[in-house]
Amino acid sequence: MSLGRRVHIHYLRPPERLQVFEQRLILDGADVKVTLAEAMPFDPPMRIEGDVVLEHGSDVVWFTFPGLWHDIGRFHRADGTFTGIYANILTPPEIRDGEWHTTDLYLDVWLAPGGTPRLLDEDELDQAIGREWIDRDTARRARDEAGRLLEAARAGAWPPPVVREWTLERCRAELERASA
Repeated sequence: MSLGRRVHIHYLRPPERLQVFEQRLILDGADVKVTLAEAMPFDPPMRIEGDVVLEHGSDVVWFTFPGLWHDIGRFHRADGTFTGIYANILTPPEIRDGEWHTTDLYLDVWLAPGGTPRLLDEDELDQAIGREWIDRDTARRARDEAGRLLEAARAGAWPPPVVREWTLERCRAELERASA
């Protein structure tokens, strides 16, 4: 796929909330796909531990890893200020050309700049299990994945280098270069 091409990410949150996100493809690697979600419509703003991490007009650089049980976002405020690294625990994405499909497994991992990694939304996963929206084996897989990410973050081995390398500024520069 060509740089800047739009992809549609079908993101199912059980039981039936489906959102489709349109993002621009920045890097189409075999082991990682980098996309840019521009001017996200967050109203009200998304807060983690009281801090605004996404707001109306925010850009997010997303890293999708074929075969893995998570993706990663580099979060920013509308003015471009980097706010942290966010991992969604989800089913490995099915990637077919410009249409990608995945299911959210509720858990998230958050790492603020200079902060300690945090597990988010355990209560939401517990609710989903109780309502039988997610089976116990899938929930166990989600918890294992989140635990692995937290352990790697505490050891200084997460996020992976590609997430540090592909900043918002680099993505914007690549798009500009490609359109010139």
